[in-house]
Amino acid sequence: MDLRAELLKSIWYAFTALDVEKSGKVSKSQLKVLSHNLYTVLCIPHDPVALEEHFRDDDDGPVSSQGYMPYLNKYILDKVEEGAFVKENFDELCWTLTAKKNYKPDRNGNSVVSHQDAFKLWCLFNFLSEDKYPLVMVPDEVEYLLKKICTAMNVELNSCELDDYLSQEPQGQGGLTVWQFLDMVNSGRFLRGIEQEAVSMAVEEVYQEVIEDPGADPHVSRAQGYLWKKGQLRRNWSERWFTLKPSALSYYMSEERKEKKGSITLDKHCCVEVLPDRDGKRCMFCVKTTSRTYEMSASDTRQRQEWTLAIQTAIRLQAEGKKSLHKDLKQKRREQREQREQRKAAKEEETQRLKQLQEEKERKLQELELLKEAQRQAEILLQEEEQRRRQQHEEMQRTLEIQLREAEQARASMQAEMVLKEAEAERQRKRILELEEMQERLQEALQQEVKARQDEESVRYAQARLLAEEEEKLKQLMKLKEEQEEYIIKTQLEKQVLKQEMENKNKCLEEAQKQLEEVRVNRQRVDQDVMAAQRKLRQASTNVKHWNVQMNRLMHPIGPGEKRTNMSGGGFAGYQPLLSQRDSSFK
Repeated sequence: MDLRAELLKSIWYAFTALDVEKSGKVSKSQLKVLSHNLYTVLCIPHDPVALEEHFRDDDDGPVSSQGYMPYLNKYILDKVEEGAFVKENFDELCWTLTAKKNYKPDRNGNSVVSHQDAFKLWCLFNFLSEDKYPLVMVPDEVEYLLKKICTAMNVELNSCELDDYLSQEPQGQGGLTVWQFLDMVNSGRFLRGIEQEAVSMAVEEVYQEVIEDPGADPHVSRAQGYLWKKGQLRRNWSERWFTLKPSALSYYMSEERKEKKGSITLDKHCCVEVLPDRDGKRCMFCVKTTSRTYEMSASDTRQRQEWTLAIQTAIRLQAEGKKSLHKDLKQKRREQREQREQRKAAKEEETQRLKQLQEEKERKLQELELLKEAQRQAEILLQEEEQRRRQQHEEMQRTLEIQLREAEQARASMQAEMVLKEAEAERQRKRILELEEMQERLQEALQQEVKARQDEESVRYAQARLLAEEEEKLKQLMKLKEEQEEYIIKTQLEKQVLKQEMENKNKCLEEAQKQLEEVRVNRQRVDQDVMAAQRKLRQASTNVKHWNVQMNRLMHPIGPGEKRTNMSGGGFAGYQPLLSQRDSSFK
């Protein structure tokens, strides 16, 4: 945090204090007075022409903070020189303006801190607050500051009680404003039982360490005080009041610091050395610069150690390009907070990612359950189809058995009729009637045979259709199996627990394939039965032809002395075209 940022924080409080209506704007006359006071405390040459020109009376009305910033930067902040003014006087001016409006101590005088201590706490708050407006101090910095004050009083801060207090505040988790912080300190909740004088001394010690001596080590509580200094010309020893700044070690006639006697500029080329006792002085040390060596004497060894350590720390900070160790520590604490927030965000992101993975896992499990259900439905449909085919095969087998029995009965009846006609050859008329009856029976047998052929063709067509459906179901089953195998391969890394279930499914598929093979064997067996029935039908056709020949012979009995000749024209000769037509239709 550079000097400009430090000054802007205090000026921001002064500007907001002048904004009575809280509209974000301040009247030009008030800004004119504020600018004049800033010129004075910052030791900047007054520019009355620019001041009058910028804040002249016109119709523009009040000025916002953005409208005031160009003038503030150009005519005030750009001209500020570090070390040319007393920072404490500047802070007191801004504190006076803002405290009148915002600071409300206990009217009964029961406040833990005095008005002057409240000012120092306000300065400490500005130093530790975030570089964002409105200014707030995050809970970690609040705890850090309270711990330093409690440590200075040799008491321990109750961190749990502080966390409870911050959690009860509406904006405590995001940070406290300076007025909330001062109210918290004045409430005595964390400093109960401690006298106001002890609190004041602790605040003064922390203020001197952080604000007045920003180059001192946090564990070195003394970076100002009386030391004996050896003169350069007269070489005599004089007691001086020394104060350590970030880049200089200044010394005065007394602790009032009204008359400054000199200053030692500290840079990376300086060093501190401990000297042996001489000239009646003890606990001596010197500060060496590129142009001169300054010899000093402390009152005791502890004081010398504290001063040498503090000056060495300031020199180290100058060499590293840092003006304050406390600023460096503050920056490190801020970086640690940012790292914690980043880790927290990463953890939340990881939790969200795990949640998404869990949802994806559940979704895939649901999809797998759907696939299982689809497979079960397919197996049920396959079983139903297999049962229906078996019923059709059994029905077709029963039909063929009935037809075979009917054909055997027809053959037996025809044989009986042939015997009767041979026995009754003498009775031609009766024989003709019997032949006509036989003709009708043959026609019926022919019709039955034609019907059997048609039934056979329909059975073959149905069987072919069933085979096509069976192959289609088999393809769907194989496709389902391939999809299932691909899905298993894709998710096998994440679904090891499902491996056994998938093996069971494969076993079920193998059993289904075995059952399908059995169905194929049964189909082949049925085909063989159909071929046997066809052979029987062909045998029956041959027998019918033989019966026609015999009947033709019976129509023309052989007389005494006559030779047997082939009959043509009468009897069963008229049935030959029908039989030929029937045989050609079945071929």
